[in-house]
Amino acid sequence: MSRRLAVLLFAFVAATGLSVVPSGATEVRAATPDLTIVTNARYDVQPDQHRVRVTLDMVLANHLSDTRTKRYYFDRAFLSVLPATSAYKLTWSGSGSPHVKVSKRTAAYTMLEFDLGARLYSGKSAAYRLVFDVVDKGGSSTRDIRIGPSLVSFPVWAFATDATAGSTVRVVFPAGYEVQVESGDIPAPTRDASGRVVFQTSKLAKPLTFFAYLVADRPATYADRVVTVDVGDVPVALTIRSWADDKPWSERVGGLAAKALPLLSERIGLPWPRDGGLVIHEAVSRSTGGYAGLFDPTGGQVEVAYYADDGVVLHEAAHAWFNGTLLTDRWANEAFASYYGLDAAAALKVKATGAVLTPALEAARIPLNAWGPVGREDTPTESYAYAATLELARQIATRAGPDTLHAVWADAAARVGAYQPPVPAGAATSAVGGGAGEPEKVEAAPDWRGLLDLLEARSAKSYDDLWRTWVARDSDLALLDARTAARARYDEIVAEAGDWRLPRAVRDALRAWQFDQATMLLDDARSVIDQRAAIATAAAASGLTAPDTLRTAFESPDGFASATLEATAELEAIHRYDAAVAARPVESDPMVRLGLLGTAPEVDLALARTQFASGDLTGSATSAGAARSAWTGAADVGLGRAVSIAVLAVALVMAVILFAAWLRGRRRRGHVTMTAGDTGV
Repeated sequence: MSRRLAVLLFAFVAATGLSVVPSGATEVRAATPDLTIVTNARYDVQPDQHRVRVTLDMVLANHLSDTRTKRYYFDRAFLSVLPATSAYKLTWSGSGSPHVKVSKRTAAYTMLEFDLGARLYSGKSAAYRLVFDVVDKGGSSTRDIRIGPSLVSFPVWAFATDATAGSTVRVVFPAGYEVQVESGDIPAPTRDASGRVVFQTSKLAKPLTFFAYLVADRPATYADRVVTVDVGDVPVALTIRSWADDKPWSERVGGLAAKALPLLSERIGLPWPRDGGLVIHEAVSRSTGGYAGLFDPTGGQVEVAYYADDGVVLHEAAHAWFNGTLLTDRWANEAFASYYGLDAAAALKVKATGAVLTPALEAARIPLNAWGPVGREDTPTESYAYAATLELARQIATRAGPDTLHAVWADAAARVGAYQPPVPAGAATSAVGGGAGEPEKVEAAPDWRGLLDLLEARSAKSYDDLWRTWVARDSDLALLDARTAARARYDEIVAEAGDWRLPRAVRDALRAWQFDQATMLLDDARSVIDQRAAIATAAAASGLTAPDTLRTAFESPDGFASATLEATAELEAIHRYDAAVAARPVESDPMVRLGLLGTAPEVDLALARTQFASGDLTGSATSAGAARSAWTGAADVGLGRAVSIAVLAVALVMAVILFAAWLRGRRRRGHVTMTAGDTGV
């Protein structure tokens, strides 16, 4: 932001007088305050002639008193008027021919010498009229005096003798102009019957302290000039929209922007950020809210005040990148638009100076996070904030270096968040995010929190002190403290996890500065890592190979719920395997051997090992259970089988005995004896 500042200059008057004595001898006498001048000044704005016609109706009064031996009069006077004036003419209604000439010219004023054309004697007064022109001679578009059909801007003075009250000022603009008091103080204007804008003061008690700087514009005819600029590999249509009567502005601003955009792209490290081109529109400060420049990212239009210097043009050109789409916060966008604008100015050898953080500005100090939107803050706060943001950008750039800033801007443009997963050994590195494969993205441009995270992710340096000094409000400090603790905890858990990647939920919580949530997740991660160690120890002791399923569950988007269940299941499977091994008989007796007939517990145990290594924990537990059941029940089963065999044997013996008895009975019935009377056939 560049507010228009004008230097308050004071008109002053001096006069010389001669005293007449009877003998004819003369002496020179200093006049002030013996000669007073009161003026009614009228400024008639004449845009078509590129001038303001100033008419001073002056009353000169000689306050000296003659003595018996001396008679006092004045025949000359001196008056200081505005610089850049010309066409002086002094008249009055009396006899004689007064005239005026330039006694001295400086950048601050023009000293005029009046020959009054007649003597002004003691106790007398006389009315004179001085006419001169304030002329717009053209040249730099940043010049203080602009008088043309589209724009009028010039300073307004009052004229009088020191400590002489009563002078007035009247300024008349043609109809159709909107007028703003840019600096100083003058009563609000009125419009006369013909639509002219008229400023009129009352009689001024201290005319030499009066000052105003007026800026007026009216609907103008614009002239567009289109220049195609190659920004990297992208041709960009650059439209310079200036007032038709202000070709120098178009040439200066257009030429500077055409050189600056490719250079800014290179220095920032990003390609042209827009789908379309850019329009730079000449404006007055009233239309830009009192700012020398405003950037509208939605329409791709920059409004640059007619008086804005080259530094403002470069600052606004940098806003093509820093405008709310790359970074969110106002302070960050203004900081780096200023930083890169001045960087481009130095490279182009263009004179531009940034806002300096003076003790006076420090008196209006605020945390930059408290800086409100455009138009909401008072002038001291705005001035401090612009100076402070530039100083902060310089400190960040010094600590980070250009390569780190390039990487940060690339991440911000691609919506790549901080806290990317560590790169496993031998994995390809992401060009933008730093992790393997596709980087983890975020939904929005980084705000003050995301910018801090990206800077520290990309440079392995701390910027916390800068944020505490310049950015953070009191309410933000506790958040920065929590961030420090959470990041330390995160680094600790990442180191303990080794080549296992923490789930994205942890990094999302850190990116969102939800540190309570992040800490809770990290505690859960620690629990799973501890279980991983317990599993590894137990599996090794049991001769088992731990599966990869716990790592898969640990790294899954579900967080740690599934990992905790998986770890519990793995420990349970190991326990069941160990129980099966413990059930294997040390010595084999006949009953056990008999009980194991038809089973293969060693095969089941081997299958349990294979299933565990593959992650089939249910199958492993089932197989181990089968082996354990076979071994623990072998003796009972063998005994049962032995009893069954014995019973069967007894049954068989009894069956044999019974069968034998039956056969014997059968044979006895087959040997029958014949008696008398029997016949045979």
